[in-house]
Amino acid sequence: MIMILLTLFLASTISFLLLLIFNYLSLNMFTKREKSSPYECGFEPITSARVPYSMRFFLVAVLFLIFDIEIAFILPAPFMSLWSQPLTFLSSMNVFLLILILGLLHEWNEGSLEWPS
Repeated sequence: MIMILLTLFLASTISFLLLLIFNYLSLNMFTKREKSSPYECGFEPITSARVPYSMRFFLVAVLFLIFDIEIAFILPAPFMSLWSQPLTFLSSMNVFLLILILGLLHEWNEGSLEWPS
């Protein structure tokens, strides 16, 4: 057991040191302006390459991810009910759904789900 831990420690230490060395060696690779600017056929850039991103789209994406993960937890719930006690399963699912519904109501009351026209 000690040999396994010693081997893992040695391997992780060597990996960490190699990463530090390669990071130090690659620091001066991206110092030129032309390499870090967007390519536009040799002309000076007309507009910024970084277009401002609307926070509404970001909020919708985060809410979608949250409720998508919710579905990933709820879909296997009938199979989980076969292996657990009914009261434990129902109470845990009720608490889970209550937290998600309260979060949805909070977002709705703050107006995060309303799209400005």
